Amino acid sequence: MIMNIMEKIRGLFKKRKNLNLALYGPPNTGKTTLANRICKDWIGVELGRVSEVPHETRKVNRKESIKIEHNGKRMWFHLLDMPGITSKIDYREFMKYGLTREESLKRAKEAAIGVIGAIRFLNLVDIALVVFDSSEDPYTQVNLMLLGNLEARKIPFLIVANKIDLEGSEPEKINEAFPQYRVVPVSALKGINISSLYSEILNLV
Repeated sequence: MIMNIMEKIRGLFKKRKNLNLALYGPPNTGKTTLANRICKDWIGVELGRVSEVPHETRKVNRKESIKIEHNGKRMWFHLLDMPGITSKIDYREFMKYGLTREESLKRAKEAAIGVIGAIRFLNLVDIALVVFDSSEDPYTQVNLMLLGNLEARKIPFLIVANKIDLEGSEPEKINEAFPQYRVVPVSALKGINISSLYSEILNLV
């Protein structure tokens, strides 16, 4: 009964002109860099600030009414840049980047709230891009949990193997870890293979 109701609700979402397209993934995988790339390509402005300090994005950043067009297809959506998903936040990690203890404690608290909010927001997501760092091991508990949540909610998604411009990047390892999912290798920073990503996004709709 509940599943039938959820399917009807999702059907109503899909009839809207603007879908909610969300970027999920662990901290520092390049979600905001990708969000900025998408926004710059299609509306000429950036969405959020990028920093090497983990959890720079601690609340949902939103840019409304973006239209992408590729190979005769088009889609309107609201872009949602989510806080990084993690199972552990240690304020001492922030101090390594020069933040004071007080700043680090505040950042850790905000990051924890952001993770909870991002998970709850899954109920409003129509399409997701799951952004992994292709130079890191993809087979982690956090990644498995995130992909499992999306699959359980029947949310269409792509895995984005980001940072292929880095030395040591191995996007094929993401393919090997998750062969059941579509993986698109890109460099959000350099714009490498972004056109293919847009094509794959439109194929999800």
